[in-house]
Amino acid sequence: MRTQVAIIGAGPAGLMLSDLLYLQGIESVVLERRSRDAICATIRAGVLEQGTVDLMSDAGLGGRMRREGFRHEGTVLRVGGVDRRIDFVELTGGRAVMVYAQHEVIKDLVDARLASGGDLRFEVANVSLHDLASSRPFVRYSGYSGELQTVQADFIVGCDGTHGVSRAAIAPRALQTVEHRYPYGWLGMLCKAPPSSDELIYALGDDGFALVSTRSLQVQRMYLQCDPRDQPEDWSDDRIWSTLRARLATGDGWQPKEGVIFDKTVIGMRSSVTEPMRHGRLFLAGDAAHVVPPTGAKGLNLAMSDVRLLSRALIRFYRQHREDLLDAYSATALRRVWRAQRFSWWMTSLLHRAPGADAFERKLQDAELDYLTRSRAACTALAENYVGLPVGPLWD
Repeated sequence: MRTQVAIIGAGPAGLMLSDLLYLQGIESVVLERRSRDAICATIRAGVLEQGTVDLMSDAGLGGRMRREGFRHEGTVLRVGGVDRRIDFVELTGGRAVMVYAQHEVIKDLVDARLASGGDLRFEVANVSLHDLASSRPFVRYSGYSGELQTVQADFIVGCDGTHGVSRAAIAPRALQTVEHRYPYGWLGMLCKAPPSSDELIYALGDDGFALVSTRSLQVQRMYLQCDPRDQPEDWSDDRIWSTLRARLATGDGWQPKEGVIFDKTVIGMRSSVTEPMRHGRLFLAGDAAHVVPPTGAKGLNLAMSDVRLLSRALIRFYRQHREDLLDAYSATALRRVWRAQRFSWWMTSLLHRAPGADAFERKLQDAELDYLTRSRAACTALAENYVGLPVGPLWD
């Protein structure tokens, strides 16, 4: 078969791109190795920047997000048991974030795309990309029957993550990947409890970091700094709650709301960027090109920013027969990626206790936190980056 754009991966980036193209009358096929149930059940963080919230709304996908998500107009930094609230709305001229889990975003995108007759093909296997340097690239894959099938396209977009086939289809010598691994990880857990706070709490105790987040009125998400080599079974429920209480302790006796823990995961922390994000008629988006540590909540938002740029470029190509935005895509996307990497690295380094740090390094960290909590300019910089730097128009 033939389509205009073949999209590899049915995560937020691939699904959003397919929807944006559909709204402008451009055909696409989305290929995904997992089942629909599997992608909708994958639990990930979900802090949506203002630009992502606006994108969902502009695409007609914001109804459930606005009803069920949690608009956060600020966040709390808790250092040494003392809170400093960063007021996003006041510091950024009205912008905020929405806490709305990634799997909920995916459900909305899948439902909308199927309702509009979108061609989403789940549980495909043996995906391979061909003739990427030509004007007629194509994708081969095996479907339910095991029969080899071919999709010819004008363009292929790889939204299939770090270990997907898209990036691997490019000769290594044509790419440059830089990576930084952090000497700590996160233990993430889900528990059945009411919210502990109206806003996220980023806390730094003597022995490490803790984050209080939320998923719903009944389910909460919390994180603890841990050794990246830890296994979930190394952390008993009692150990988790005692560590959270210690790192989140305040002078007024505040305590997190506790409940039954039903999920534990250890997350490694790394930063990675692969460039360029284009090779012939193949474009990379989201985790296929870059990974950020979760501290700054930029992963999903960068993926959405990528496809916002790419959708504009593809629309201009089909409407005006111009390739200028396609040619500029990689450089434009990477400019934002590196700004997000800088912020994520800074926030991660600021709020974690590095193993083996000497007294000088600890004092510098304390001084940086002291400056941040006392300086309006520093708080404004944090707020601007957290809610998301400005984005361009969705349509020409």
